[in-house]
Amino acid sequence: MSEGRPPDEPVRERRPLLERIGMAAIALVMAGLFGLVAAAAWVSGEWFLATMGAIGCFMTLWVGAITLVRG
Repeated sequence: MSEGRPPDEPVRERRPLLERIGMAAIALVMAGLFGLVAAAAWVSGEWFLATMGAIGCFMTLWVGAITLVRG
């Protein structure tokens, strides 16, 4: 066994830095849109939609950060 992986699992290569930065930028734009939906819903009194938009915003930011760091 090599590095705790099963023997039939292929070696995983990191994505190039430029590709990771691009995907993180796309995630940042999408998180901004989710945040905009959350803010608009909050102002109009739609608490459930505001909560769902905020959760989507935070989850997208989290995935973008993981993509940038882990590759």
